[in-house]
Amino acid sequence: MRHYHQYNELLQNNSQWVTEKLQRDPKYFEVLAEYQKPPFLYIGCSDSRVPIDTYTQTEPGEIFIHRNIANQIHQTDMNFLSVLEFAVEALQVQHIVVAGHYGCGGIQGAYQNSLRGLKESWTNPIKDVIRDHRAELDQYVDERDKLDRLAELNVVEQVKNLFKVPYLERLIEAGGYYPRVHGWVLDIRTGLVKDLPLPLDQWKAEGVLPSLYQDR
Repeated sequence: MRHYHQYNELLQNNSQWVTEKLQRDPKYFEVLAEYQKPPFLYIGCSDSRVPIDTYTQTEPGEIFIHRNIANQIHQTDMNFLSVLEFAVEALQVQHIVVAGHYGCGGIQGAYQNSLRGLKESWTNPIKDVIRDHRAELDQYVDERDKLDRLAELNVVEQVKNLFKVPYLERLIEAGGYYPRVHGWVLDIRTGLVKDLPLPLDQWKAEGVLPSLYQDR
């Protein structure tokens, strides 16, 4: 893997990329600048090793992206809520993907209680996930396996938090257009995406998810 240490390399790479795109399609940027209509909203971790366009081989304009440490969904996060509203109202995305990844520093820091300051406050909800699933997590002998499972459980919890957003809840209850929601984990050790099963029926029974919601 090549690591870039010189600032000017980024600008040189940009110029080279533009040249290659124009050689393949002289109207590439002209078309790109006209509008965006991405079918996906991606809510992921800020980790530099998980650029979703690379993992999915997508082009600019195909995924609307929101990222933060450990892919958290907080009901009071105005940044996230405004992204969600714009993605749904203005872009009418068809799918929302909440994605975590194995080897996440936020997950590990929350589990080991090693984060301090704003990082600790931001990832504090992960400690609730740990407490709620302590019996399951304690079954894993290897810490890496335990952290991998915690990354998955965190994604499922954040999907649940997404469904609790009143704006999205009302949209689903209206019975018209609404995006389908998915939970992913990116395995940075293999490059593969794991599509997690979600307990939709359980959430409906608990009243977390409107009964009208269909995942397909």
